[in-house]
Formats: sequence, C-alpha cells, structure tokens
Amino acid sequence: MSELSPEILTLIMAVVILVGILVGFPIAFVFGTISLVLGYLVFGTAVFPLIYMRIFDMMTNYLLLAVPLFVFMGVMLHHAGLAEKLYNVLYLWFGNTRGGLAIVTILVGITIAKTVGIIAASIAMLSVTGLPAMLKRNYSKSLASGTVCASGCLGILIPPSIMLVTYGMMAGLSVGRLFFGAIIPGLILSGTYLIYVVVRCYLQPAIAPAAPPEERASIAPTRKILMFITAVVPIAVVILSVLGVIFFGIAPPTEAAAIGGFVAMLLAIAHGRFNFGVLKEAVTATIRISAFIFLFIAMAMVFTSVFLGFGGGAVVTGIILGAPGGEWGMFAAIMFMVFVLGMFLDWLPILFIIVPIATPIAADLGFDSIWFAIMVCTNLQMCFMTPPFAGGIFITRGLAPPEVTTGDIIRGVLPFVGLVIVTLGILVAFPELVTWLPNQMIR
Repeated sequence: MSELSPEILTLIMAVVILVGILVGFPIAFVFGTISLVLGYLVFGTAVFPLIYMRIFDMMTNYLLLAVPLFVFMGVMLHHAGLAEKLYNVLYLWFGNTRGGLAIVTILVGITIAKTVGIIAASIAMLSVTGLPAMLKRNYSKSLASGTVCASGCLGILIPPSIMLVTYGMMAGLSVGRLFFGAIIPGLILSGTYLIYVVVRCYLQPAIAPAAPPEERASIAPTRKILMFITAVVPIAVVILSVLGVIFFGIAPPTEAAAIGGFVAMLLAIAHGRFNFGVLKEAVTATIRISAFIFLFIAMAMVFTSVFLGFGGGAVVTGIILGAPGGEWGMFAAIMFMVFVLGMFLDWLPILFIIVPIATPIAADLGFDSIWFAIMVCTNLQMCFMTPPFAGGIFITRGLAPPEVTTGDIIRGVLPFVGLVIVTLGILVAFPELVTWLPNQMIR
C-alpha cells in the first residue's frame, strides 16, 4: 500500500487527469484508469469489491432510467421538425427588426431547451437553421455564432435537463424540485440574453440589420397568428406532458420522461415525420448517447470512490473551508472552483467531483439544497463556452460555414459568459427566485 499523503495523491490524480485530457484520451477512460491504478496502490485488492458495489448501486438507481427516456424524447422531437417550424414562424414576426434573427434564435433556443434538453442537438439545429440565415443578411459573425452557441447551451439548464437528473441522483435530491427550481433562473438567463442582443443591436445597427421586407412572405396578421398557434401548441403539449405531470404530483420524473417520449413520438407521427427509419435512427442515437453517459457515470463512480477513500475530498474541503469571508467566501470558492473546472472538463465529470464534496459543506453552511444545486448548474452553463475545452464552441465551429472562425465564436460567446455571471449574482441576491416554484409543487 502507498504511504503517500492525501495531498500528494490528490495532486497526482489532478495532474494525470489534466495530461490525459490534453493529449486527447476519452475522459471516461482517463478517470477510470488513474482511479483504478491509484486505488490499487493505496488499498490493494480491497478496492475492487468497493468499486463494484458503488457502480452497482448507482447503475441500478431507478432515476437513471430517465436519462435514455429524455434522450429519446429529444431525438424524436428533432425528427418531428417542431423547432424548424417555430423558427420560420418567429421569423415572420421579428425579421423586420434590428437583430430580429438573433432574437428568434434565442427564443427557439429556449423552446428547444424545454423540449429537447440535449446540448449537441440544440446547437446543431440552431447552427444549421439560424447561423446561415444571419450570415446571409450580413450579421456580425461573432454576434451570430455567439448567439447560436449560447442559445443552444440553454438546454442543459432549462428542464427537462439530463444534468438536473444526474445531480438529483447523486445528491439525493428530488429531480422534480430541481426541475422547477431551474425554470425561473433559466428564464432570467434567457431574458438577459435577449436584453443584450436588443441593446447591442440598437447601439450598433450595422452588426444586425433588419431583413428586407421583400424577403418575408406577405401574410395577413390573422394567418400569422394561426401559424404561431399551430407551431406553439405542440411544444406546449410536450412541456405539459413532462413538467405538468411532475408539478401536479401525477408522476415522478422517470415516468414523466416516458410520457414525454411517447408524446414526442405521437407528434412525429402527426407531422408525417415518423417511419421505421426514423424510429431506428432515434433508438440508435438514444443508445449511443445513453451508453456514453452510463460509461462515464460508471468510471466517475470509480474516481469518486477512490478519491474520497484516500482523503482527497478532505483536502479539497480544507481548501474551501480555508477561504476568507465566512460562509459566502466558502460559497465563492466553490463557484470559482466549478468555473475553473469548466474550462477543462465537461459538466458530467465536474458534477462527480463537486457534488460529493460541496453538497455536505453547503448543508453545514445553511444553504438551501435546491438553491445551491441550481447555482452550481447555472455556473456549469459556462463550461460549454469557456476555452480551452468548450463543447459548445467546438460543436458550433464544426457546423458553421467556413468563413466563421473559432476566434469569431469565442468573441461572440464571451458576453454571454458575463451574462451567466450576472444571473448568478441575481440568484444570490434573490434566492426566492429558485425556491418559490418548487415549494408550490403538489407532493
């Protein structure tokens, strides 16, 4: 058994993980390999039954079923074409205003977040539909790409969100309460995005000109209203089928996810987008995405077991508790740690590092558990937009036209990163914005 101190072991684990990420190894295997090696060196063969039991307990958690069900719902809704239809309808309403297409992109991003909840799917849809349309009308490349990236990332916060399901499962919190705790913060964040676009386009009209009137179809107001209703009602049905049954106590999140998947399939049928090929593609995508998530959860459980077992959690806890400024200084230290980790890791590994350590500290400090969870998850919104490892930026760059560079996207998302920080400040000043809605739920 190794005689190294917990501090040295923590440093070794952190350095090896960072090097593994930098050289391009899949992060799940990096976490699993270093954890198994250090676990064996520290605990010997006793580490293997411990790891097995932790993985078994996690992978048989009933809440985990919600992950593939929400993924299936999102993929099926993508095939139903509801987002594209809504985008076209909103364009008729906002296309004649400065920054109108950017506003539409944010509104569609909010809608996708409430239905799909998958970052890659949200950004892909907006990149394919919104980004070329804005560039064609001489929008600033940074504003257009930054709006697409930031709007697509809303899906990880606004419920139904796989991140919230994972957080609730790890921290032993009600996923339903987390869902409703995230609604108002998600809308506030979206509102700051809209205000930023409107104000900036007003001050700099050249970066987002209004579309020429001849490019928009001449449609009577009553026809436009009818088109809007037919585009919004199906999306409202999906939202109510998931969040409504949770809010009124009809079904827990796992069953609500199954209902949402079934309703999404019915909508695909109703829109003539359902056939065996679509079903096969949706099931295949669900298996692929869910398998990645489950593999990482298993490897992260190995990491968590070994890390906490040799005292790494106590090392990090000591750093947090040593922060000046009392309870708010410790809270700021946790938020800063999440922000820094977000520059190098995806949201899933960050949760498995932070939740086991920070949740008990937050409880001891007297913070509301739902409020603290939403603060962490809102902070994680930035990990998709902060280089060097920013998933949202990479996805946007991969789907953007050739003239859009990575530098354009980074310059475009930085103001949105600042707006996430502003939203965190609002939620600190007014915690009731998080806790009010969960307290209204029917238990």
